[in-house]
Amino acid sequence: MKKTIWGPICISAAVVLLAACGGGDKKAEQKSEQKSETPAVKDNSMVTSVAGKGKELIASKDCKTCHTEETKLVGPAFKEIAAKYPASDENIELLAGKVIKGGAGNWGEVPMAPHADIPKDDAKEMVKYILSVGK
Repeated sequence: MKKTIWGPICISAAVVLLAACGGGDKKAEQKSEQKSETPAVKDNSMVTSVAGKGKELIASKDCKTCHTEETKLVGPAFKEIAAKYPASDENIELLAGKVIKGGAGNWGEVPMAPHADIPKDDAKEMVKYILSVGK
């Protein structure tokens, strides 16, 4: 009679023990899979590319009121500007001047408002970014 009671108890205990051990491996695998799927976050705060600086400057101004990267809004898309103007020193200088002084007639009847508060070097960085869009 003692053998009849202890047999099922031992088997049940062994099953529970094996299940507990096996489940832990799956959880560890799932955790390692989750960790490998999550991209590592890099600290690039000290490294800013020319395009990145220009993009940040554009985001801090009112440019997005009239322009987007891909489609025409009030003014041309950055992609259209980049297609029309090759990224040369002469074009960067010309377009930076238009950012600061405003412009009219090149893209339709709606004039671009002047942005006299933007320093020339910042306007050049913005234009460099614009001319890099879509390339």
